[in-house]
Amino acid sequence: MTERSHSGGTADDSTDATAASARQVPRLLGRASGLLRWTSLRLRLVVVFALVALTAAVSASGIAYWLNRNTVLDRTQNAVLKDFRKSLEDSTRSLPLRPRCTELQDAARQIAGGPQNYAVLLIGVDREGKDCAATTDKDLLTLRSVPDALRGAVNEVRPVDESNPSAHHLYWQRKQVGDTPYLVAGAKVIGGGPTGYMMKSLAAERQDLNSLAWSLGIATALALVGSALLAQAAATTVLRPVQRLGHAARQLGEGRLETRLRVTGTDELADLSRTFNRTAERLQQRVEELSAREAASRRFVADMSHELRTPLTAITAVSEVLEEEADSLDPMIAPAVQLVVSETRRLNDLVENLMEVTRFDAGTARLVLDDVDVADQVTACIDARAWLDAVDLDADRGIVARLDPRRLDVILANLIGNALKHGGSPVRVSVHTEDGGEQRVRDAAGEDEAGGAAVPGAAQAPESAADGPAEQTDDTGRPGSGELVIRVRDHGPGIPEEVLPHVFDRFYKASASRPRSDGSGLGLSIALENAHIHGGEITAANLPEGGAVFTLRLPMDASRLTGDDDATGRGTEGER
Repeated sequence: MTERSHSGGTADDSTDATAASARQVPRLLGRASGLLRWTSLRLRLVVVFALVALTAAVSASGIAYWLNRNTVLDRTQNAVLKDFRKSLEDSTRSLPLRPRCTELQDAARQIAGGPQNYAVLLIGVDREGKDCAATTDKDLLTLRSVPDALRGAVNEVRPVDESNPSAHHLYWQRKQVGDTPYLVAGAKVIGGGPTGYMMKSLAAERQDLNSLAWSLGIATALALVGSALLAQAAATTVLRPVQRLGHAARQLGEGRLETRLRVTGTDELADLSRTFNRTAERLQQRVEELSAREAASRRFVADMSHELRTPLTAITAVSEVLEEEADSLDPMIAPAVQLVVSETRRLNDLVENLMEVTRFDAGTARLVLDDVDVADQVTACIDARAWLDAVDLDADRGIVARLDPRRLDVILANLIGNALKHGGSPVRVSVHTEDGGEQRVRDAAGEDEAGGAAVPGAAQAPESAADGPAEQTDDTGRPGSGELVIRVRDHGPGIPEEVLPHVFDRFYKASASRPRSDGSGLGLSIALENAHIHGGEITAANLPEGGAVFTLRLPMDASRLTGDDDATGRGTEGER
């Protein structure tokens, strides 16, 4: 009686490929997670759903394939080995101890003629003592085609004891011949009989397993498609409220404080919508309160300014009379009269500035445009305030810009007056024009050249205006495109770095670094507002060689802002 035992068969290539694929899955998942951070939320949800479904389907398919493969191979293998062992015992039982080769050949054919359809090789010793090999398929199964390890295991004699009742065992091994897998088994008939080998093709089983693999692959693909569709539906369900929330947030950011979300359901997204609505409601209430307070403050400033105007008119008239009679007054009273006159003028300037600020805040300030020769305008501003001896003007005549002359005068008066008051003489005013490209190049280099600009875009003032064109007009003589650049430079100690960001703030005075100012702290703020209403800008910076520079940039033609391309605009009477 023979026994069956496994001789350490080799693994199939398909098994190695499956294991390699399983090792690559975590690596691919890691790469995919890194890429997902740069994609949209919808795509991320679809990809994550697909990866989860693919992982589950591949795992389930792999396990199902592995179990079915082992079951099919084990069932076929057991049936073949059982049939071979029984047929070997039955066919060799009637053979003599030293059979002839023809008898071995007949026995081999008898064994191979069973229902399992395998090739048989019988090896024995005939009566003359010669080795005899009988095979049913000379092209497939010969002694050389039997693996050496299998032959050695079959011929090995094991000691017989209680745990091993037989000296020889049935051994089997799988091998590949060409593209076809085979099951090779061998056993030695106990009692000195022949040694038998058989070779069974597993092509049918492999075909069944390939069909199973295709079926599992198709099922995996269908699961992947289904998961993608499911992810798309889930993403739509989840993202639609998120999109509505984003749209509502953008509307809220644009100032539409009445924006609210329609809340349905009791899930987390519904709770988020309720939170958004509560936040928007509180924000609206807060903004309305602040707006009401701001409106009240503006009305207070406006009313106060108007109310002060009437008594100030009378006080100003009286102070002018006192100033004219100052020479005839008692020398003890004259200083007091001069103090009253100067403080009255200062108070009058403060009221005018407050009224101007009120117009800007209320949005009622309007441009009254005219074609202005900038050099003449700057000269008139300096001459009207008796600054000719203290200001060095570098401006070519013929630079014509379409601006509001009154507001330009206010800007120049504040910038030059600030330089004379807080900087050092002489104050240099340069005027030139730039096109858009030149302006951007200068702004990009402004901070490095000027030693730190207070406002982005500040640039160093050149010593002369020779680098700019003398005039920019179109074919009709009207102001063309480009920018008007006016720089006001002083030779004082400069502006402290901690003061630079605040020089245009209202009522700001750098009292720690400058002597007490006689101004109200509104001049530079009003100048900046007048520049803004023209579509321009004012920047402040310190020069490396010392001193501060204020750069005013205005469009050559401000009529594009008002939509008025005619000769002259109209303003309100309250601005004049």
